[in-house]
Amino acid sequence: QVQLVESGGGLVQTGGSLRLSCVASGVIFDHYIMGWFRQAPGKEREFVASILRSSGTTYYAESVKGRLTISRDNTVNTVWLQMDRLRPEDTAVYYCAATASSGNARSLRLYDNWGRGTQVTVSS
Repeated sequence: QVQLVESGGGLVQTGGSLRLSCVASGVIFDHYIMGWFRQAPGKEREFVASILRSSGTTYYAESVKGRLTISRDNTVNTVWLQMDRLRPEDTAVYYCAATASSGNARSLRLYDNWGRGTQVTVSS
């Protein structure tokens, strides 16, 4: 059974930084595409970033390019989201997701394993 556990969320001021972590268990980690998604109050869950299995190829939502960085270490079953120059509009619950399928790594529908999420709040 796949388990994804996020950590690292919190309250930060505009312009600040946070680093989210997601540890996976019950998986052969390098078989999985990993993604980060977020959901703000009253809004649908949206794509933030994803990283492919072993190539390290990354994808980002336009709104976070140049500010957020996804990375992974297959030896410790962990994916990170480094968040810099945060803005109030980045406030959301951030979810880690994993899939062994192939397809559009930006699509929420590709992912069939989800963590419980971690809250990120950016104050103005």
